[in-house]
Amino acid sequence: MATAFSSDGEAALRRELGPAAAAAPRGDLDGFYEMGRAAAFVRGGGFRKVALQFPDELLADAAAVAARMEAATGAEMYVLGDTTYGSCCVDEVAAEHAGAEAVLHYGPACLSPCGKLPVLHIFGQQPLDIGRCAEAFRELYPDRQSRVVVLNDVIYAHAMGELEQQLCPEYPNIVFSRVVCEDPPGPALPGEVRQFGRQFLVEAPGGLQDCSMFYVGAEGLALTSFMLTWNRCPFSSFDPATGCSRHETLNVNRALMRRLYLVERARDARVVGILVGTLGVVGYLAVLQHLRELLHRAGKRSYTLAVGKPNPAKLANFLEVDVFVLVACAQNSLLDSSDFYRPVVTPYELELACNPAREWTGNYLTDFRDLLPGNSWKTAAQHPPVVCPALLPCLEAVVAPALHRLGDRREYQANMIVSRQVPAHTLSSHRPSLQRRLFPTSR
Repeated sequence: MATAFSSDGEAALRRELGPAAAAAPRGDLDGFYEMGRAAAFVRGGGFRKVALQFPDELLADAAAVAARMEAATGAEMYVLGDTTYGSCCVDEVAAEHAGAEAVLHYGPACLSPCGKLPVLHIFGQQPLDIGRCAEAFRELYPDRQSRVVVLNDVIYAHAMGELEQQLCPEYPNIVFSRVVCEDPPGPALPGEVRQFGRQFLVEAPGGLQDCSMFYVGAEGLALTSFMLTWNRCPFSSFDPATGCSRHETLNVNRALMRRLYLVERARDARVVGILVGTLGVVGYLAVLQHLRELLHRAGKRSYTLAVGKPNPAKLANFLEVDVFVLVACAQNSLLDSSDFYRPVVTPYELELACNPAREWTGNYLTDFRDLLPGNSWKTAAQHPPVVCPALLPCLEAVVAPALHRLGDRREYQANMIVSRQVPAHTLSSHRPSLQRRLFPTSR
């Protein structure tokens, strides 16, 4: 029998599970898992105990890969297969439990830096039809003078060189990003972008906002993170698994408005729960301390919680918490909390809510390391506010009714830049429909 606090289990019985992605062919282990490069890494470092971290979809090959690696290197191999949540991050905690001296991380990765153990990323060389991908690019960008930055899922990084050879002679303004597994040394060059484990140089007169983005990979967290961060660039994508290409239709402005509405919810919160979603990314302890100090200065109480993968049932146990902030890697921090009892925000959104020195500039940050002292994004004075014309006319229409309903209209008018920059008549046509959508009338 179901109650207000638990279900009768029927949902679990009726849940449909999709098949996991097919594992690599057994006969292609050496190529798919780059056994030669992995063995050279182990032998070169003189490691005697090595952890092999596999995502769920590749776990079927773990025993065979471990056996071959032990035969090739003489080192002990330990398989880590319990990282269902956040498998894109290196699980240093599990590796240390096994006494490992290094980690071989297999499969998709967010490329967040680690601070304790040497790591070798082996993405897995998923097949890519270069000809079909190039044809899709030509269909999406018929103008040969288009300024386009090509991004890719890491599992297709091995094929980007061949794609570059096909497209560069036809498109003189095309730029291919390079996957980098470690932060490059030294400061970035003018026009150089270093983000999400990608590095590329933009020479367009107006910078990155004058470029389009072409993504090779399936729809997922990585693409969403790219689109929110580089929200002024139009995106298109090609999915090698289906062979389909398209102009991305995600309403970035609407997604950003939703995130900024959550900022206002965080500003009104009295008790904040800090969710620890990673224990391996460099700087996570520093950002936890930074958030605690930020909340203390803002007069809010905070609790630090380690609950594994967040879900509505777990977080519903903390009824006194008004809003949660998730400290995770750049890909996992954007949690859709529409099904949760309380909002879940990112560290950047909490910073916008509680730090008067930081204002919305149109640049959305998903990497919590950008908030730490010494970073170029630390203070608003280093990056003066920039008005985002496509977003501002709708922002007040979304947030204002919410705060008006919460009885906090006066504070909103004092804190929001938008209310001083956008004429009221510009917003009048948006308010009724958006208010009905956000706060439907109870019947």
